[in-house]
Amino acid sequence: MTAPVVVLVGPPGAGKTTVGRAVAGLLGVAYRDTDDDVVRTAGKPIADVFVDDGEPHFRALERAAVAAALADHDGVLSLGGGAVMDAGTRALLAGLPVVFLDVSLHDAVRRVGLDAPRPLLAVNPRQRWRELMNERRPLYTEVARAVVDTADRSADEVAAAVLDALELKDA
Repeated sequence: MTAPVVVLVGPPGAGKTTVGRAVAGLLGVAYRDTDDDVVRTAGKPIADVFVDDGEPHFRALERAAVAAALADHDGVLSLGGGAVMDAGTRALLAGLPVVFLDVSLHDAVRRVGLDAPRPLLAVNPRQRWRELMNERRPLYTEVARAVVDTADRSADEVAAAVLDALELKDA
């Protein structure tokens, strides 16, 4: 069985995709995002899956995407922001090199505007983001081997901090 060399978790706006690509580039490995896998499987954007099929259907697709990626991807993997809500997913992450990219609301807003098509943030996005973080922060921390604060750092600086936190600098 293969396993990812790095798994990134965190809320919307944490920079999982941008940092994940940067980390993959530094390590010379492939990058994969389970949100992209869900979109490919569903044949439509995540926002449309939420509207057309409901959140439970999306979460089932997400669970399957995460399990498949953890089983067959040996590069850098980014998980959707809510993937850690599933106990089975958290169990699969046990012992893996998971990094929680921590981000403030201010930085998340600056990065993605919170007006992007993010279904769970559609109504009162700032308040909803805070609620999601209050709910998810303990779970991100639970699965993470390391926490990297993204405040006032470029994607390249965060990528370097991820490698340092996992002691992969000389990899």
